[in-house]
Amino acid sequence: MNETVRLYALIAGVGISVVVAAGAWARKHRKTPEQRERERRMRISAIGRITDGTVVDVSEIEMNGSGEHQLLIFQYYVAGARYEASQDVTALRHRVDLHSCRSGLMTSIKYDPANPGNSIVIAENWTGLRN
Repeated sequence: MNETVRLYALIAGVGISVVVAAGAWARKHRKTPEQRERERRMRISAIGRITDGTVVDVSEIEMNGSGEHQLLIFQYYVAGARYEASQDVTALRHRVDLHSCRSGLMTSIKYDPANPGNSIVIAENWTGLRN
């Protein structure tokens, strides 16, 4: 019986070690919010459908001391439903001149056909902004 207890203790120790190692690996390989947002933009850019929309506003906001974030707020219609969304374009500053984006500016919107509320105006390889 003493050896059975040792065997169970060994199995429990190995199991705990595996769980701890898996948790450490998962934390190390977790994607940052910026990586997830870039992947979202690239996915919509690849599979998205295009519709017309308009810029509603451009805002610069301070986010918890991490610097200013630039938001492009836009609206569009899909199948008779009106959508209003915003996109953080801070990482794409080199591709967009926010000073030329004004309220009422016509733009093209790419949206996910399975979830029309998931949309973009600009990505690394596409822009819907018109001059």
